[in-house]
Amino acid sequence: MRYSRVYIESVGYELAPIVVTSTELENRLKPMYDALHIAPGQLEALTGIRERRWWKPNTPVSQGAIAAAKKAIQEKNIAPQDIGALVYAGVCREHFEPATACQVAAALGIQGNAAVYDLSNACLGVLNGVLDIANRIELGQIRAGLVVACESSREINEIMIQRMLDNPSMALFTTSLATLTGGSGAVAVLLTDGSFSPSRRPRLLGGVNVAAPQFHALCRWGIRSDNPAHPVPYMETDAVAVMKHGVELGKKTWELFLSEMELTTERIGKVICHQVGEAHQRLILQTIGIAPEKDFTTFEFLGNMGTVSLPVTAAIAKERDALLPGDLVAFLGIGSGLNCLMLGIQW
Repeated sequence: MRYSRVYIESVGYELAPIVVTSTELENRLKPMYDALHIAPGQLEALTGIRERRWWKPNTPVSQGAIAAAKKAIQEKNIAPQDIGALVYAGVCREHFEPATACQVAAALGIQGNAAVYDLSNACLGVLNGVLDIANRIELGQIRAGLVVACESSREINEIMIQRMLDNPSMALFTTSLATLTGGSGAVAVLLTDGSFSPSRRPRLLGGVNVAAPQFHALCRWGIRSDNPAHPVPYMETDAVAVMKHGVELGKKTWELFLSEMELTTERIGKVICHQVGEAHQRLILQTIGIAPEKDFTTFEFLGNMGTVSLPVTAAIAKERDALLPGDLVAFLGIGSGLNCLMLGIQW
């Protein structure tokens, strides 16, 4: 897919206020560590994540999404009536219905002739939302659209920590390790047709999707309903298999991306990957032939914030002058399912 008139006007984000270190989580898991003879420091050593953030207890995800959206809109002074579509793309939601997007739209004053809906695709949600909005802009249906998301890892981490303490086993520790990397935050990506101001902004060039749904069971977050009277949230990940098959899928997607966009690896100036952890980042870059200095990471201090990770990382990279006007940037997204989505942006 290619675009000729879609711009990333701004990216607003909100970080959760409570910093939780890997050492703090391991201190809470000390009885399990002792029982299984696990040395302290494994969580950071295996993932490269030294801390992540949590929202305060009972914080609605719409609150974080609204805060991020206000920053994105106010930065460019675009009015609510200019927004032709608002998509909420987080894994975490307020209710089964209505769409969490409705709560965000109401708070922003977006109504009337606007599409307002939720979209879900694991960690790729925001990037999928960007493509949905981009298609509407490219077709001339709307001039501006907003993609928002807010993720919260606190609740599932609290549940998993208690579960590991109640039933310590190496198998449970292995499948729960990825859960402990989770972070919390919110993001809003404002896209336009470029008609609101003459100022320079990043242009979305296009992108590709590649799916490998045969691996849908490798990473799951949901509700166990063995006992309908007591549904139990759970998350489990075969981290080794996810990395193996995810990197293979990433390689296929990268090759298709270069072909579709008529690019070479050498022409890509910067990349922003989904923030899984150190081992995944190192392996995917090595596999597709990207030098580590072309990448920018936040997982070390923000953990894996799901749908929020990649766009927040890009926004922070811009703030720190790691992304500069003229850079040809590739967004490398991958999510449970498995699905891979890569976008090209002229910064």
